[in-house]
This record gives sequence, C-alpha cells and structure tokens, in this order.
Amino acid sequence: MGWRVRAIRGATTASENSQQAIREAVHELLDELEAYNRIDPDEIVSATFSVTRDLDAIFPATIARERPNWANIPLFDVQQMHVEGSLERCIRLLIHFNTLDPNVAIYHPYLRQARILRPDWTLAQAALSKKQ
Repeated sequence: MGWRVRAIRGATTASENSQQAIREAVHELLDELEAYNRIDPDEIVSATFSVTRDLDAIFPATIARERPNWANIPLFDVQQMHVEGSLERCIRLLIHFNTLDPNVAIYHPYLRQARILRPDWTLAQAALSKKQ
C-alpha cells in the first residue's frame, strides 16, 4: 500500500484575547500534537485553524509558522461559525498529513476547556498518553 492522507483534529482555549494568551494556547496545542503523534512536518499536507469570534489579537497560523520546520507548511485561519452558548475563546485545528502506515495511531489533543467538545476522545487520549 502507498501513501495515505490522514487527519488530526484538536482544540484548546485561550485565557483571554491577547497575543500572549493565544500564542501560549497554540504552542501548547502543537506541543501536545507533536509529542503524541509520529508526524514529520515534511509530511503535513496542510493545517487549518479556526477561532471563535472573540479571538482576534493574532492569527494562530502566524504562531505555528514560528515553530521549527513549520514555515513551509500551508496554513490557513478561519473564523468558527458562531453558535449561541458555544465554547468561548476556542481555537480548533485540523491537520492533514501523508503516511505510509495505514494503522498509524492518531492522538487528537483536546486541551483546557476544549476537552468538553470531544469527551469521548479525551478519555481515549488519556489512556493512549499513559501508554507512551
């Protein structure tokens, strides 16, 4: 079997709408993603960040480009559709990557208050992270 495109989802929240708070949240999310997924930045097809309408101090893609080996990855920022009562100050991430391993284990990091978005994955991820 040849190369296959897979995806990783994740989300976190920023403590406030400031460059520093958003930068801290994005780095924490990407640190977690890289720590628990065998992913080579050269194999990333693209990454899309979405933010809720209350976060506009800095683009998450700008922060990601500061990371080693992320400068040439196609990155895109969008505003998440607003739904009344939804999680505030939320940053979501979707990464598509190529892999030769059809059974690659994928860890979808949901951090901080964003854990409530996917409680099913949060429990499964906790078990996976304890194994590593």
